[in-house]
Amino acid sequence: MGFKQLNETGWAKTYLIWDEATKEATLIDPVYDFMDAYTSMLESEGLTLVHAMATHTHADHITACFELQKNMGCSYVMWHSTSCLGVTHYVNDKDQMTMGSIQFTFHHAPGHTSDSMLIETNGHVMTGDFLFTGEGGVGRDDLPSGRMKVHWDALNVLERLDGHLIVCTGHDPPATEMMSLQWNRENNPVLNMNSYQEYEAWQIKVSAGLGAVSKIKTAVPANVFAEIPEHIPWLDGEN
Repeated sequence: MGFKQLNETGWAKTYLIWDEATKEATLIDPVYDFMDAYTSMLESEGLTLVHAMATHTHADHITACFELQKNMGCSYVMWHSTSCLGVTHYVNDKDQMTMGSIQFTFHHAPGHTSDSMLIETNGHVMTGDFLFTGEGGVGRDDLPSGRMKVHWDALNVLERLDGHLIVCTGHDPPATEMMSLQWNRENNPVLNMNSYQEYEAWQIKVSAGLGAVSKIKTAVPANVFAEIPEHIPWLDGEN
């Protein structure tokens, strides 16, 4: 299995997974800003994109999933009750998909958003914003459809997963080393909390420190309606 994290700038992470025999490929959480880089890499490596998957409805960037589906004919995969339009393949908890020798298993993990899911595959688990690395804890729960108690309760889904899986997050500071789930069980502060009250206090403190999400007013409508807006402030040179 081929595996690579693609984005060289920014905190949002995109994962390319491919079957080395069939040359079929999947992009997980692709970012619209880097569309040209993705298509160039696929072409240069002789890969055929068959799936574009989103772990959840993103609030801080525009997904490339619906544009990849339109332009390349791949499937657009999301959790079955997402409000996002343009999705062509909906999945339920514990559903599986295969791509050559690679198997994807989906685990509903709500809280950061209601449609958040984990994508487990050979040796890795893509956690989106449900779980970050070590001190990063987890994603904030004060954005659209986020619910703190739901997130806290949903952490139990991690008990299904083997500790050897490498946790591949949707965000982390550049150069953050991806670590195993077992390492996170020992070092992630959220996974070592003993009560919802402790988690709630942590979420409130972290969210207050992060402040507003500047891209949300552009990103969320684009992702929900599967439409690229005429004006994208950060791509048009605006802050």
